[in-house]
Amino acid sequence: MATSLLQFKPSYLLIALITLLLIPLSSQSSLYPAQTWSLLRIQHLLNYPPILRPWHSNSTFCNLEPDPHFTIVCYSNSVTQLHITGKPFSPSLPKTFSIDSFVTTLTRFPDLKVLSLTSLGLWGPLPAKIARLSNLEILNMSSNFLYGTIPHEISNLTNLQTLILDHNLFNGPLPNWVSSLQLLAVLSLKNNSLNGTLPNSLSSMVSLRIIDLSLNDLSGDVPDLTELTNLEVLDLGNNSFGPQFPKLGVKLVTIVLKNNRFGGSLPSNLESYNFLQRIDVSSNKFVGPFPPSLLSLPSVRYINIAGNRFTGMLFKNTSCNDQLEYVDFSENLLSGTVPSCLDLGSKDKSVFYSQNCLSVMGDPTQHPDPFCQTQALAAGILPEKKRGSKSIEKAIVATCVVVGVVLCALLVGILVLYIFKRKNVRTIVLRPPRKLKENSGSTGNFPQTMTDSRYISPAIKLGALGIPSYRTFSLEEIEAATNNFDTSSFIGECSNGQMYRGSLADGSLVAIRCLKLKKKQASINFRNQIEIISKLRHRHLTSALGHCFEYYLDDSTVSRIFYIFEFVPNGNLRSNISHGVARQRLTWPQRISAAIGVAKGIQFLHGGIIPGLFGNNLKISNVLLDQNFVAKISCYSLPIIEQRMQTETQSEGASNGEKNKADHTDQGEKVDVYDFGVLLLEVLCGRPIQSYYEVGIMKNQLQLSLTGDRAARRRFIDPVVNKSCSDESLKTVMEICMRCLSKEPAQRPSVEDVLWNLQFAAQVLARSCEASPLTPSRSRN
Repeated sequence: MATSLLQFKPSYLLIALITLLLIPLSSQSSLYPAQTWSLLRIQHLLNYPPILRPWHSNSTFCNLEPDPHFTIVCYSNSVTQLHITGKPFSPSLPKTFSIDSFVTTLTRFPDLKVLSLTSLGLWGPLPAKIARLSNLEILNMSSNFLYGTIPHEISNLTNLQTLILDHNLFNGPLPNWVSSLQLLAVLSLKNNSLNGTLPNSLSSMVSLRIIDLSLNDLSGDVPDLTELTNLEVLDLGNNSFGPQFPKLGVKLVTIVLKNNRFGGSLPSNLESYNFLQRIDVSSNKFVGPFPPSLLSLPSVRYINIAGNRFTGMLFKNTSCNDQLEYVDFSENLLSGTVPSCLDLGSKDKSVFYSQNCLSVMGDPTQHPDPFCQTQALAAGILPEKKRGSKSIEKAIVATCVVVGVVLCALLVGILVLYIFKRKNVRTIVLRPPRKLKENSGSTGNFPQTMTDSRYISPAIKLGALGIPSYRTFSLEEIEAATNNFDTSSFIGECSNGQMYRGSLADGSLVAIRCLKLKKKQASINFRNQIEIISKLRHRHLTSALGHCFEYYLDDSTVSRIFYIFEFVPNGNLRSNISHGVARQRLTWPQRISAAIGVAKGIQFLHGGIIPGLFGNNLKISNVLLDQNFVAKISCYSLPIIEQRMQTETQSEGASNGEKNKADHTDQGEKVDVYDFGVLLLEVLCGRPIQSYYEVGIMKNQLQLSLTGDRAARRRFIDPVVNKSCSDESLKTVMEICMRCLSKEPAQRPSVEDVLWNLQFAAQVLARSCEASPLTPSRSRN
């Protein structure tokens, strides 16, 4: 017996040893009870999003498998990393949400080093107490609805290495205290409403590797950044910086300065940027010669200089980097030949060069050589040379004067010659020939448009998320995308042209609107209007991705215009309300959300740019829903279409029975408000409304239900949503709908008034849903 016990003794000792080892391992993987409670509190404050619903009081948070939507990392019983990511374009959390309580809960994780909370609908000013997380090294709260100024207390986070607050509503200038974050390597604040100039202290942050301040309202000169020897990425696109090209270090990999006010010539030392892979200076005011040596930089992959006034001669034998993938020379004053190294037939390269003076067979977008020379003179640029001395300038002016004098002498004699020399001598230098002027893109109809259209209201800049840059498409791309406009690609027709569905070479789906022009409209100047269209980007509009011109063969004037829009896959608002089985139709909260989206889109069209766009043919069938049921207005009015309308003698009736086409007056807004009222009427009743006669009948029924009791209102609305809407919310929407349908335009509300009422209805609905118990105990009247 004793021998038997001795045989098993080592086994007992081994089991005991394993047990002792497992005890500390288990305790290490467990979490402090206070932090477990705090995670469950976060779940509650975030309104129990689907990604966090599996959490419960017995969850072993430190042992959860990492997930694309959330990850928790622990060390010594404490959370050190917290990553939570919601769905893209998540709406803001309910009005009961408190950002202060939320951040207070976060401060219960004192060892937190990485905090990433993106696309969760967080809203409100970021509380100063975020600085209590003194060990933070990475802070990412992008794609939320945070507003106000960035709190000064963040400067106390001395360990911070990454600060990302993209796609929010922060305003005010970039704070000067940011330079106190001496370990900061990544500073990304893109797509906010920051304004003012950059602090000079930015030049002392030698640890910075990435600066992304794009899509804000920042302005002025950029501080000297040559001392930032670690800087690799600088993105200042879509601001108002300028006019001086920033002073930069030579180790940059990415430089993006597009859509600003930079001018002058490119710095000569760009040729020594051996690490540069991407440079985008498009849509600025750069002048002077384009350095072809940029094409052969050892690391370059992407070059975009479109929309400037670069001059110079390109040669067929110009050398390029073999890895160069994208080049855009469009809308400059370049002449010569497209370099053969760009290999225009290659599928691996994207090369764009329209609206220059290049010798390209079969390209009607190219101007004749004198156009670029005349434009360069008018802009004060001497093509292919540096700006000359005073003697050269005098010689050029004298030559032009002599030519003008001789021509006028042959036509009208010495008297006309004398008048011409006294009054019009300057126009010989500054005014291009008449034919060239018509093709150049100048116009008198929108003199201030290109400047004013840049100032899009900061409150409505959320919508450009994820949309590719606007560009010019070739006719070959459009034909390939639609299978040469095959009938299977045809979507439908609206008042603004035919619509086709297309698939680009990269597989992305697009909607293509085709507008035919008559001969008398073909000479319309399009440059300023295209400038506006490229900025019509908003979450609740089907945004334009680019355009393409087709030309008449006899005189090279424009015959057709194609607009390429993002494709919205989830059908239109009517099909999601009036068609299909009941359980698949939009709920009442979804309908209010869609109506709010449409109102925001109209608000942007009216006031987001100058001049506003009115008479937008607003129909429920022209409101599309994306994969997240976000409403987007399609077939809205465009500047080129408006100019075409002005050239036609007949007047076209507005949609839904309105008698006159809206113009750029106070009445124009009221037409869209009326059309919105018709849309709202269909959202309420859930039945298609096909004619103005039906609108009158439904309006009378709506009036009767409003003057009746609660039961009368319930009988009017779509039975599918009858049980999901509170009476106060329903009544608010009905009342604003009646006001929109007022016969007299002056009695209709403004778009802002409509939006306020709809948001109030949504807020009332949210409160009623939160106040209702899970098991109803009493009726709510």
